[in-house]
Amino acid sequence: MTYRAPLDDIVFALRLAAGEGAFEADGVYRDLADGVAEQTLAEAAKFAEQVLLPLDQIGDRVGATYANGAVTTPPGWREAYAQWKEGGWNAIAAGEDYGGLDLPALLNAGCTEIWNAANMAFAVCPLLGHGAIEAMEAHASEPLKDVYLRKIVSGEWTATMNLTEPGAGSDLGLMRTRAERAPDGSYRLFGQKIFITYGEHDLAPNIVHLVLARLPDAPAGTRGISLFLAPKFLPDESGAFTRRNDVRCAGIEHKLGIHGSPTCTMIYGDEDGAVAYLIGEENKGLACMFTMMNNARLSVGLQGVALAERATQMALGYARERKQGRAPGAKETSAIIEHPDVARMLLTMASSTAAARAICYETAAAIDRAHRESDPARAAAAHERASLLTPVAKAFSTDIANETTSLAIQVFGGMGYIEETGVAQLMRDARICAIYEGTNGIQSIDLVTRKIRGGDGAALVREIDDMRAIAGEADVAREALRESVEALAQASAFLTKAELAGALAGATPYLRLFALARGATLLVKGAKRAQCEADANAARYAALARFFAENIAIAAPGLAKSVIDGGASVNESHAALGD
Repeated sequence: MTYRAPLDDIVFALRLAAGEGAFEADGVYRDLADGVAEQTLAEAAKFAEQVLLPLDQIGDRVGATYANGAVTTPPGWREAYAQWKEGGWNAIAAGEDYGGLDLPALLNAGCTEIWNAANMAFAVCPLLGHGAIEAMEAHASEPLKDVYLRKIVSGEWTATMNLTEPGAGSDLGLMRTRAERAPDGSYRLFGQKIFITYGEHDLAPNIVHLVLARLPDAPAGTRGISLFLAPKFLPDESGAFTRRNDVRCAGIEHKLGIHGSPTCTMIYGDEDGAVAYLIGEENKGLACMFTMMNNARLSVGLQGVALAERATQMALGYARERKQGRAPGAKETSAIIEHPDVARMLLTMASSTAAARAICYETAAAIDRAHRESDPARAAAAHERASLLTPVAKAFSTDIANETTSLAIQVFGGMGYIEETGVAQLMRDARICAIYEGTNGIQSIDLVTRKIRGGDGAALVREIDDMRAIAGEADVAREALRESVEALAQASAFLTKAELAGALAGATPYLRLFALARGATLLVKGAKRAQCEADANAARYAALARFFAENIAIAAPGLAKSVIDGGASVNESHAALGD
C-alpha cells in the first residue's frame, strides 16, 4: 500500500489556518518562520513513509499478542518506537520546562495527520501521550511533573487514559473503580477498566496510567470523580523503577481494525491496591481528564483526515490504471477515472478530505491562539472558537473517514473487497474513529447543548459572520455557499431556543450542516488565497472548492429542514421501533 504525505496540501492548510502575518516576526507563529514548519513536516513524512508505512500491513496481519499478562507488539514496532523516541517526535508541542519544544499545536496537527496515515495502529500510542502531557502540564503537581512528565515528553515512557468500565462507557457517572487514601498521602486503586489503548505493551519500560476513580466519600455522579496517576512500575529503594505496581493487563480485545494496537482490560488492586497519586483536586478529575479528552478528540479527527487522504490516494492511483468500458466520447477502453460516476466518487473523496483537514487545522490554530495571543480578549475568543469547533472536527472528519474508505473500496470494485489490496484494512481501521474519544453522537449533543450556546452564543455568531463574509466575496459557487451558510444560520437560531428533546433529535444533522458550511467556506477561502499567491495548485484547489460547494454542501438546506422540522418524527415515532 502506497502513501506519500501531501506536504503541499498540509502546508497550505496550515498557513491558511494560521492567518495573514502569523509567520512574521511579531506573529503568533513566528517560531515556524524561515522554513521551520516545512522542514519539520518533511522529516515527519520521511519517518512515516520509510519507517511506519512498511509496518502497517504487518501490524494488521500479525497484530498485538497477549500471553501470561504480557503484550507483544508486531515485528519491527519496538525498533520503530525507539526511532520515534530518538527523533524527539513526542516533544513537539510539550512545554520547554519539561523537555518539550513548545512548538504549536498546528504544527503537531500536520505531523499527527502524516503519522496516522502511514500507520494508525502505531501512531495512536504517542497520540495518547500527547493528551497526557497536556493534562499533566495543566493539573499535575510539580513533583509528579518532575518524575513522570519529563519521561512522557521524552518518549521514554508512554501514557494511557483509563475511563471506560464494563458498566460505564459514555456515562462516567456509573463508574465503580474506587480510590482509597493512604497514610503517606498517596492513594490505592481498586477496579477494572476496559478498552484501554496500549494499556500493556513492550515498546517502553514503563507505562503511566491516568485513571478516573471515586473516593469513598465522593459525591454521586460525575461530580465525585477524581483523576489519578498509577505507573506500571514504582521506584525501588535506589530510585530505579523496578517495583511492579498492583496493576495488570487481563487480556486484549480481538478487534475489527487497528490490530497492531493492543486494546486492554486493566485490573487495579488484586492485592493491596495500585499505588496512585492525585492529579489536580479530589472530585475534580473530570475537568482534568477533559483537558486530555479535548486534545484527543482533535487528534482523532486528524486520524480521520489521515485515513481519508490515504484512501483517496489509493483510489486515484487505481482509477488511473484500471481500464474498463468506454468513457463518453472515447473510441477505445478508458481508464475508469474517465467515467463520470467514478470521477464523482473520487471528487467526493478528495474534496471531503480537504474540507475535513481545513476544519481540523482551524481548530488547532484556535487552540494555539488561546494560549499564544497576548490580548486577553482575543485569547478568550480563540478559546471559545476551539471549544465550538472541536466536536465538529472530531465527528465530521471521522465520518468522512468512514465514507471515504468505503468509497475507495467501491472504486476498486471487487478488488477492493480483497484484503491484499489494502483498502479493506483502511475501512476496518477507520471504523473505530467515530466511536472512541466520545462517539460522534455525543459530539453532536455536546455541540447543540453546550458549544453553540457558549459565551452567550458569541462564538457561533462570529463563526457564521466569518462564513457570510467569505461567501459574499467568493469567486466560485457563491450562491451555493450563501445557501449553505444561511441554512446553518436558520438551524442555529432554531436550536438556541429549542426544548431539549427537539435539540437532541436534530443534533446529528446539525453537526453535519455546520461542517458542510464551514468546510465549503474554508475551501473557497483557500482557493482564493491560492489564486492570489499564484500557487501551483490553485486550479486544483478551485476545482475542489467548487465541487464541494455545488455537490456536497448543497445538502445544507435539507439538513436545516431536518433540524427544524424533523424532530417530532424522531421523538414521536417509537412505534416504528417496536415500542
